[in-house]
Amino acid sequence: MTTTLRTISPVDGSVYVERPAADDAAVEAALDRAVLAQRSWRAVPIPERQAILRRAVDYFNTNKAAITQELAWQMGRPVAQGGGEVGGLTERALHMIDIAPSALADHQPAPKDGFNRFVRRVPVGVVAIIAPWNFPYLTAVNGVVPALMAGNAVLLKHSMQTPLCAERFAAAFESAGLPAGVFQALHLTHDASERLIADRRVDYVNFTGSVAGGHAVQRAASAKFIATGLELGGKDPAYVRADAKLEHAVENVIDGAFFNTGQSCCGIERIYVHEKLYDGFVEGAVALTRQYRLGDPTDGATNLGPMARAASADFVRGQVADAAKAGARALIDTKAFARDAEGSAYMAPQILVDVDHSMRVMTEESFGPVVGIMKVSSDEEAVRLMNDSAFGLTASIWTTDEEAALRLGEQVETGTVFMNRCDYLDPALAWTGVKDSGRGCTLSALGYEALTRPKSFHLRTKL
Repeated sequence: MTTTLRTISPVDGSVYVERPAADDAAVEAALDRAVLAQRSWRAVPIPERQAILRRAVDYFNTNKAAITQELAWQMGRPVAQGGGEVGGLTERALHMIDIAPSALADHQPAPKDGFNRFVRRVPVGVVAIIAPWNFPYLTAVNGVVPALMAGNAVLLKHSMQTPLCAERFAAAFESAGLPAGVFQALHLTHDASERLIADRRVDYVNFTGSVAGGHAVQRAASAKFIATGLELGGKDPAYVRADAKLEHAVENVIDGAFFNTGQSCCGIERIYVHEKLYDGFVEGAVALTRQYRLGDPTDGATNLGPMARAASADFVRGQVADAAKAGARALIDTKAFARDAEGSAYMAPQILVDVDHSMRVMTEESFGPVVGIMKVSSDEEAVRLMNDSAFGLTASIWTTDEEAALRLGEQVETGTVFMNRCDYLDPALAWTGVKDSGRGCTLSALGYEALTRPKSFHLRTKL
């Protein structure tokens, strides 16, 4: 009996996409195709791989308008912002394509007379990539493009909230002339995904999602000696020092908290402000938040769309309610946002003060449009609070003192330290996390290491 997977649009609660889940026979066939195709693809010279993948990037830009509309209907991203995801995909993909020759070059030790010695980076084989819905192109491209550039075959399983994104990747590679079987998109149930991960033909797994999902991936892969890359979210803090430029900090920290309706792994979920700037920061943050326009994401005037699922919005509402019961104050009147409604995916943005770390909203990942602001009296207090978390993906420090940012950044337990910016991935830097934010890295030259294995050549040339 065929299982039907459905995408419920957060725009109006309708069924937007239906797809049959791949059965065991289809998965078996896909794995066989991937193994066979990878044997030929790994022999394709890097410049030819680069040319094919650049053509695939062109596909996304050619179809940006349609992709933007699809994102709005699948996961609620306002059309005014959806094109930015294609821009980010382009930036990351082209960077990883451009650096491939140097990142994958042979490592040459010091010359030794009579010998030719080097270490070659060879592809691991078949890479399974499991991507989420919140930034469906950006999270997927982090693994898909470098995996293909390194000579691997890729099987992409996307969230059923955003299945058209997986199909867009498939269409892009087909139009670019990628050999059949080197990239395949599969619509899978959770059980089928776990069987795919456990299959002996899968040589590496890249997963972006929840902590629970990361544990499930580890369990599924545990019978094999393969690596898994796990990007599992965060509870990212911002610290606004006494010397920060207040207006700049307010504008960018609040954008980092509420962009994509707060549904960002590296979005700002906790704000610590030095007591000298606290009142001014809170006042500015509230004034800016009141200007957001919550509404239909297909309307060009909307800059805050619905959350991807009504249940997710209700989870965040529960965090806010619990915090209020514990003494927190909500500063945004939700009645000012007409579309806000209990039980719906439409949720007004919210700022909480008088919060502390006994409250779920300051410790659990919210993944929604809410942020708590706490007053601190020193750098030391800020660092202690920033580190008081089960997560460690990014942290931002807002200051005019670069030396202070470096000093504090060394003390913060996180994968990326920002100064005067947030919620951004630089493809030249390793994207990584610590603690429950996961392990491994994507992007940068280091992102190629998990997608390849070292193979040493020791050739005696003089007898």
